[in-house]
Amino acid sequence: MSAYKSDFLQVLADRGFIHQVSEPEALDARAGSSRLTAYIGFDCTAPSLHVGSLLPIMMLYWLQQTGHRPIALMGGGTTRVGDPSGKDESRRLLTDEIINENLAGIKAVFSRFLTFGDGPGDAVMANNADWLNDLNYVDFLRDVGRHFSVNRMLAFDSVKLRLERQQELSFLEFNYMVLQAYDFVELHKRYGCALQMGGSDQWGNIVNGIDLGRRLMSAQLFALTSPLITTSSGAKMGKTAAGAVWLNADMVSPYDYWQFWRNTEDGDVARFLKLFTVLPLPEIGRLASLRGQELNEAKKVLATEATAMVHGRAAAEEAAGTARRTFEEGALAETLPTMEVETAELDAGLGALNAFVHAGLVASTSEARRQIKGGGLRVNDAAVTDEKMTLTSRDLTPEGVLKLSLGRKRHVLLRPR
Repeated sequence: MSAYKSDFLQVLADRGFIHQVSEPEALDARAGSSRLTAYIGFDCTAPSLHVGSLLPIMMLYWLQQTGHRPIALMGGGTTRVGDPSGKDESRRLLTDEIINENLAGIKAVFSRFLTFGDGPGDAVMANNADWLNDLNYVDFLRDVGRHFSVNRMLAFDSVKLRLERQQELSFLEFNYMVLQAYDFVELHKRYGCALQMGGSDQWGNIVNGIDLGRRLMSAQLFALTSPLITTSSGAKMGKTAAGAVWLNADMVSPYDYWQFWRNTEDGDVARFLKLFTVLPLPEIGRLASLRGQELNEAKKVLATEATAMVHGRAAAEEAAGTARRTFEEGALAETLPTMEVETAELDAGLGALNAFVHAGLVASTSEARRQIKGGGLRVNDAAVTDEKMTLTSRDLTPEGVLKLSLGRKRHVLLRPR
């Protein structure tokens, strides 16, 4: 279905968010005639979400912008179990204390994208621990478990993948899809939620919830999934040599976040502008038509707009200004990410390999060695050619820092303390 009558589905379609929709005509009619309540679930396995979670967050953003009510469901309960979807192995179990700490870090991100409150269109933040943690197991088996076919569950791609690779799939994880289906039913009861959205790997889990809602309450529920995002070169979205690109500023600085988007591959610029910024489509079309060196201007716009969504306009403009001064004007920008190093370490001689690991530019000394062979590491803009090189206080710039660079676009200042 290419043209929708509801603003919500049309915006998602135009910007590239839709992979599959269950009963598209019926969902379109519902979204066009009344306020729709929809949810997406988020794990609490880390103290921050990362760039891979931006797509579902943006779906909730557009849901609210087109007049509907979003629910961000925190998986305080299901995080205790683990989701097998797309995973090769069991995830480690977290304590309730760690889950709650992670929840607090994750909540902060959503306030940048959604308006929370008590109004009819205001977003809701729910936590499935509220209904899952106190379930009576026998009652749950009798009332809910009887509606699930193990034969059908074994046919899901997420389960088949693990079994084909002979990876262990515990009974604990096997229950995850039952709990997720129950979440949908519970949110329908509590908030009138009729739509669950998620990545395309969640389709089977969401359809389970639709089926359970029909069996338990004769409810008409809907599924909408988005494509899984990979870059033009086939890499997984949001992964870099230094690790995940987190959304919390204390884990990835606004400057490094800006640089991540600035380094977008040419073939991804138009798609990422549609998915990860709120720029109007005609403006995106103009930027996407740029070629050659001019395309770098589109990448800078993408970087600034995407950073503004997460860190605010002021931090985004500062990051853009820092990049401009560093790369275009050749100046040493004081607003570059800065890390401290003990003066005593410098006096004794700090190994260059360890310095780059300490700065977070590489994950290990072996990776630093590989970068040196490829000419990728620089100290104060001079290439590192000797892996045994040591840095001392004599190497400090006039500004009293060491400038470490990975390639042309990632820099960290080491400042003695």
